Amino acid sequence: MQKVILITGASSGIGKSTAKNLLEKGHTVYGAARRIEKMQDLEKVGMHTQFLDLTDEESIKTCVNTVLEKEGRIDVLINNAGYGSYGAIEDVAIEEAKRQFEVNIFGLARITQLVLPGMRKNKQGRIVNVSSMAGKIYTPFGAWYHATKHALEGWSDCLRLELKAFDIDVVIIQPGAIKTDWGTIAAKNLKENSGSGAYADFANAAANSMHNAYTSDRLTDVGVLGKTIAKAATVGNPKRRYAKGFMAKPAMALRKWLGDGIYEKIIMSQYK
Repeated sequence: MQKVILITGASSGIGKSTAKNLLEKGHTVYGAARRIEKMQDLEKVGMHTQFLDLTDEESIKTCVNTVLEKEGRIDVLINNAGYGSYGAIEDVAIEEAKRQFEVNIFGLARITQLVLPGMRKNKQGRIVNVSSMAGKIYTPFGAWYHATKHALEGWSDCLRLELKAFDIDVVIIQPGAIKTDWGTIAAKNLKENSGSGAYADFANAAANSMHNAYTSDRLTDVGVLGKTIAKAATVGNPKRRYAKGFMAKPAMALRKWLGDGIYEKIIMSQYK
């Protein structure tokens, strides 16, 4: 059955790949992002584009209301938009930390609040939240990013329980290392925030390691995640979690089964 799907962060990377997959399957797709111009290619093949700034209440309301006015419903919301703020906790300004939460958690929560009344009324719907393996592990200099993803994991699980009576699914996606600009941008931000000063040696080593990893051939192609999320958004009986991509399952297993001490030794060994 054709679904009306709203996906945030559809202008690049995982979001854009997901939107393309959903369009190919014949669904009605609304791609939302700040960079409208980056979505023109998908607009030409049928995607509806919406401007969306997740830090702005009116922008969020306008985005949701526009889809509802045109389609009468939203069957699936894919919360994909987000970014990674990297730097030593001591170095990252609290204003930036708040913005990280505003985009990755509070904006996501607000747009979800706005689509839920319609889903409850229709007694069906699906919320797909793109988390990360970072929501189950931890690494140096990614504290604020990890904090948002850890929060998203718990928030999503609570939401699932609350919506069970209304037949609304809540699905979590846990990408590993994917071939996108995310890692190189995060590495650049890390150097800008902590590349000099008390944490310089460690931070630069971590940034170089991150940059090398995200420019290597080992990473998973973004198309793999696009297919995975498209499936999670439309399959009849979705799993609660989909872990996909380079190191996603191994990294989370290390954290879960080895204990903090051994896990931390393994993580720190990557920066020597």
